[in-house]
Amino acid sequence: MALVLDIVSWGLLGVGAVMMIIGAIGMIRLPDVFARMHGAGIIDTLGLGAIMAGLMIQGGLSIVTVKLGLIVLFVLFTGPTATHALARAALHGGVNPQIDEPDTGVEDKDQGDVSSKT
Repeated sequence: MALVLDIVSWGLLGVGAVMMIIGAIGMIRLPDVFARMHGAGIIDTLGLGAIMAGLMIQGGLSIVTVKLGLIVLFVLFTGPTATHALARAALHGGVNPQIDEPDTGVEDKDQGDVSSKT
């Protein structure tokens, strides 16, 4: 039974580490502050949640598990609140979300005025 708990625990720790790396890459590569907040959201919900779940399994039924559970609850309540506050502050500060121009289907403007209406 201990082997199964160790495998599940290490699996969760590995998944959490991968989510943290994916979120960190997202924070570096995404174009604007609003998209980067998504990367930060992956880190604090999926990454931290999986790592803490793995640590709770390793801790067994003890006060350590209770403390880790309280940390997870704290982060799950404060993470979205902080993200919302940052987004509102960015909008209030004049930062606009990057919006791609709609695809019109025309590759080059030098192609002339071709109408699709017949």
